[in-house]
Amino acid sequence: SLKGSMKKFLLGILCGLVLAFVLAIVLSFSMVRLGADRTVSIADNSILMLNLEGGIAEVSQPEMNFPFWVQPAPPTVHEIWTAIRAASKDSRVKAIALQPRNVGAGWGKLQEIHGAIREFRKSGKPVIAWLRNPGAREYYLATAADKIYIVEEDYLDLKGLRAEMTYFKGTLDKLGVQVEVEHIGKYKDAGDSYSRTSPTPESREVIGSILDGIYKQIIDTVAEGRKKTPEEVRTLIDDGPFLADHALKAGLIDGLKYEDQFLDELKKGESEVKKLGLRTYIREAISQQKGDKVALISGAGAILRGSGRSIGSDESIFSDDFIKLLRDAGKDKSLKGAIVRVDSPGGDAIASDDILREMRLLSKKMPLVISMSDVAASGGYFIACTGDPIVAYPNTITGSIGVIYGKPNLKGLYDKIGINKEIVTRGKNAAIDTDYGPMSPAARAKLREGIQATYDGFVARVAEARKKKPEEIEPYAQGRAWLGSQGHENQLVDHLGGLDTALDLLREELNLEKGSNIQLIPYPPRRSIWAQLMNATPESMLDAEARLWLQKHGISSIHPAILKGGMMRIMPYSLDIR
Repeated sequence: SLKGSMKKFLLGILCGLVLAFVLAIVLSFSMVRLGADRTVSIADNSILMLNLEGGIAEVSQPEMNFPFWVQPAPPTVHEIWTAIRAASKDSRVKAIALQPRNVGAGWGKLQEIHGAIREFRKSGKPVIAWLRNPGAREYYLATAADKIYIVEEDYLDLKGLRAEMTYFKGTLDKLGVQVEVEHIGKYKDAGDSYSRTSPTPESREVIGSILDGIYKQIIDTVAEGRKKTPEEVRTLIDDGPFLADHALKAGLIDGLKYEDQFLDELKKGESEVKKLGLRTYIREAISQQKGDKVALISGAGAILRGSGRSIGSDESIFSDDFIKLLRDAGKDKSLKGAIVRVDSPGGDAIASDDILREMRLLSKKMPLVISMSDVAASGGYFIACTGDPIVAYPNTITGSIGVIYGKPNLKGLYDKIGINKEIVTRGKNAAIDTDYGPMSPAARAKLREGIQATYDGFVARVAEARKKKPEEIEPYAQGRAWLGSQGHENQLVDHLGGLDTALDLLREELNLEKGSNIQLIPYPPRRSIWAQLMNATPESMLDAEARLWLQKHGISSIHPAILKGGMMRIMPYSLDIR
């Protein structure tokens, strides 16, 4: 019959699509396998092309290996650090060509890479930087080089720092939306963006303090790299941004060169520049690691309950997934210790507590060091409270010991668009979290009781880990965010530094010689896009889509945990200091 023929026809098309999809997977895996099995051949007198563009991740991301289309994953901090360290001892590598452009990293990661480049120069090999459209981040990295060049028609966008705080209450009022926020800690102002039209004096105090600290560190770094006094650099920045020739006259750069001229300088008698790609050399450097094995367990992004990492994203720490990483490391008898790398502004209070519990269990099995990246604040600081050494960069954002609860009241919006809800309850506080009306005084009192208990628990956990009394921690709590340098002064952080400092502390714990070889084993390892697709949940895929929509519409400061609600250990704001 016609109907039966149509069914067979559609079934044939479906089978063909499935077969094509399976073949695509097989081809992709073959391509990945062939790429992985290729022998890396590195020529003598090679130049390591340190092209840093876009994001610099903490957690390794999958590469999009499709037939006829390959999208490389961004390098991780660990991979860049490993490649630079290896190049300093590799006789085949004679120099580094540093080319940062539109670098997407915070001031902690930048300090790690800047320090690694400075260490490379101690080998006697040169580092030359060539910049395109450089901003403060790119120029900061370039000050670690021997020489800095830009194009004659370019400009140096170095003009100081600013922090922009956005408040949505005026818009929400027009929509008939009210956001009810309760928090413990006078600095815990994460909900102020939705409940106020301007910052509190406490917010201004903290933001000003953070800007002052980062600005001073940038000035000192530029002064050292360009052989100027901090006062001279401060005066120069006040005259920025700079046209290329003005930057040259000011001594901020060493010359005006196009890329071919810049590469000619690196030839040094050779007939051609032997370029060595960063990703190629990362594979080589990691494959050549020797020594005792140490786990590098990395978590980045909002702390959320459950499982299901978003596809191609390191923007969430799902508690179940991160706990599995910790348990896997604890079961590996070949590991001598672990570094837990945290890059998180916090998130769900219960998820943070679950992760801390597992971190403490791992600490009983092996020496542990916490290494903070750009941000390890609120829940990100909470999970670091194992009692083990905490290492942070001077520019890490940390602390923010406080708790917040937020709930939207959408009744005004519903009234505007003609929606009516009838609420039937059993139990005095059954409607405590409804979006159809404000909280009653009794409900608010009940809520404050809960967040006060959560806050007291937070302070107690910190006090236990820092071997202090809760009242000694309280002055540095109240939800206030600190720079790593300030946290070190306040004894919330043990050491200032990065991966090298964390490794030195582990060597001491393991009674190893200073500088002895150690292999860092990444957890999680780099996975294929297919593994990500198979492991992703529908909820995590929606989370990823929601974040992309918010970023596209300029609202990327909204924290994913806020969208889920509940009690949160979350940093008061999302800082992108430019």
